[in-house]
Amino acid sequence: MTPEELFATRQPSLPGFSLIWTAVVDIAPREDLGETPQGHRYIVPILGGRVFAGPGIDGLSGEVLPGGADRQLVDRQGFKTLDALYEMRTEAGDILTIHNRCKIDESVPDAPYKLSVISVTAPVGPLDWMNRRVFVGTLETAKPDREAVIIRGWGHR
Repeated sequence: MTPEELFATRQPSLPGFSLIWTAVVDIAPREDLGETPQGHRYIVPILGGRVFAGPGIDGLSGEVLPGGADRQLVDRQGFKTLDALYEMRTEAGDILTIHNRCKIDESVPDAPYKLSVISVTAPVGPLDWMNRRVFVGTLETAKPDREAVIIRGWGHR
């Protein structure tokens, strides 16, 4: 069977993502780490924040812990690569490590591209299903209302 024949007999399926969490992550001012051959480096310390579980997701609400950081690389064309590592503590006390790798392309001013791949390391227990999932993240600023970013994690339970 040719690839075209295979495609004709199998309909593509879009992943049906749902909202898993929304986090308001408080941030410090961006610190300049200098120029590299790959681009300009920055770091944004994470000061804390809150996380809210998505609809039907139990046990995920809690706080974003201070101490993480978002490392940024901005290339000569302004394309940004972000690599954030931080922890969230649920109301039940479980600590989740969040690794959020984001691509930001603002070359189209009315339609900036801001998507990330998020992986979660969760302890054994009610949230350990998150260890076996990949999440897609969205990012928006909370400025000027708050020195924070809003991160939404989308995926499958």
